[in-house]
Amino acid sequence: MIAVLNGPNLGRLGTREVAIYGTASYADLVAACRQSAIELGVEVDVRQTDAEGQMLGWLHEAADTAEGVVLNAGAWTHYSYAIRDAVALVTGAGVPVIEVHLSQPAAREDFRQLSVIAAVVAGSISGLGLDSYRLALRALVER
Repeated sequence: MIAVLNGPNLGRLGTREVAIYGTASYADLVAACRQSAIELGVEVDVRQTDAEGQMLGWLHEAADTAEGVVLNAGAWTHYSYAIRDAVALVTGAGVPVIEVHLSQPAAREDFRQLSVIAAVVAGSISGLGLDSYRLALRALVER
């Protein structure tokens, strides 16, 4: 099973800053991940939370149960050392994590250009909308 974990504000896709994130809804994101999983022959568990503690619990769970993690940590990407440490715990358990972003953080505000989790993930895919997720799932399957 591959865990697809989404952080703050991603549940508001389709209505939140559509010029940046597009018109695809969170339901569209879930459907795209599930369809990709079917095509790749894997199971996915897609989740979203606005609560950092809940995300930490899901990452801890993934260290014990997942074969891989696709992580869109949202704003936590840029400042949460707790998320970074939990990701390091997951990768330390031998579970690869791929960081994804719908938009291209490097082309946005200065504070978004830093990822505190980048150093502890297997790779990062950004700026491709829902395709960021599809490519991350493919990359995990092909590992």
